[in-house]
Amino acid sequence: MNQVSLDRLLQRLERLHPKFIDLSLERLLRLLIKLDNPHLKLPQVIHIAGTNGKGSTLSFIKQILIEHSYKVHCYISPHLESIEERFVISNRNVTKRKLYKAIKYVELINNNEPITFFEITTAVAFYLFSKSKADFLILETGLGGRLDATNVIKNSIIDIITPISYDHQEYLGKTLKKITKEKLGIIKKSSSIIIGKQEKVVENYISKKLKKNKNKKLFFGKNFKILKINNKTFSMILNKKKLYFKRPLLLGEHQIANSTLAIVAAFELKKVGYNINNNIINKALIKTIWKGRLEKLNFKNHTVYLDGAHNVAGAKQLANFLNINNKKTWLIFGMLNNKDITIFLKSLKKYISGVVAIKIPDEKNSFTEKEIYKVCKKLNILCVKKQNISSARNYLLQNIRPERILVTGSLYLIAKIRKLFI
Repeated sequence: MNQVSLDRLLQRLERLHPKFIDLSLERLLRLLIKLDNPHLKLPQVIHIAGTNGKGSTLSFIKQILIEHSYKVHCYISPHLESIEERFVISNRNVTKRKLYKAIKYVELINNNEPITFFEITTAVAFYLFSKSKADFLILETGLGGRLDATNVIKNSIIDIITPISYDHQEYLGKTLKKITKEKLGIIKKSSSIIIGKQEKVVENYISKKLKKNKNKKLFFGKNFKILKINNKTFSMILNKKKLYFKRPLLLGEHQIANSTLAIVAAFELKKVGYNINNNIINKALIKTIWKGRLEKLNFKNHTVYLDGAHNVAGAKQLANFLNINNKKTWLIFGMLNNKDITIFLKSLKKYISGVVAIKIPDEKNSFTEKEIYKVCKKLNILCVKKQNISSARNYLLQNIRPERILVTGSLYLIAKIRKLFI
């Protein structure tokens, strides 16, 4: 078994995709029954839904639990560089051989029935997790919540809703209320609920929806909030107590907010008897890494940031970062064509000197460099078209020599370009 064999197997699974895409749990549940219900044989589940910050929040929680000597499974999507990243089994990414065998088995059991790629990889994840012991499973939703493939689980100990904004409206609804309703679908009767900082309309809707729910609600700004951020520390209030923590290694003020969700989750676990220590939390915060999310690299005396932001909320977070760290910045930019490219670039306009537009390699649903150029022209943003990521990088390094390069617009773009800067 090698990478070529695994790639061929994954390509075969993608061809099983239903002709009509509908969010449903029925296809996956039929397969899981044939697999002897591995989704009912899992450790304590921490389930995370939201628009932005899911992966970062998961990474903080994972590191906190590992530093406390707990065994952790994780299911993450999408991956950045290799599909093994999606399946963390007892603190480690699954091996290529183990993943190949699991996928082959699940493919055999599925027997060529129509199923989405995410659904069948979720079945693979539950199958793998059910075969290995762990204290916790941290699940990141792929799309939405209520009908997301991960939501076949019956129970969870903690449900986390990260900041919600517009994304995937074609599946989740055109309004923030409809999108929020889908995200809240992961909440179980037995779980504690942790809600990240939300826009007022979202917070009001969540408050109204959960009013009759007897679960403990933890609204950002009510039961817990950030008080003060310094270069090396930040303080927060949690259930009327003031706590101090080391500033995370991950860049951006939003990562401090994501880390607070992880901290609150840790303290919820402490309430029900798990060993949680503030000093160990601090060790975890400065050890947590999450590639491709304001990841800082140094390449030939140039500062390069890689960030997979692809929606309006992500653009606002980037704008905040660029505003605080004011330097001449050029973008290498590519984006999938179901995203709001105009609002994204408009949000960054006053913080950038120009854009190098490229089509994301091997992505048929990517904006072309010509389409990006037209949008930039309408917004009066200086733009240069390039045919590929190598020429985009070389153009900036040889001709512009900016103080800072920011690669953004899609995590798929980051996955393709990262190896050119490390």
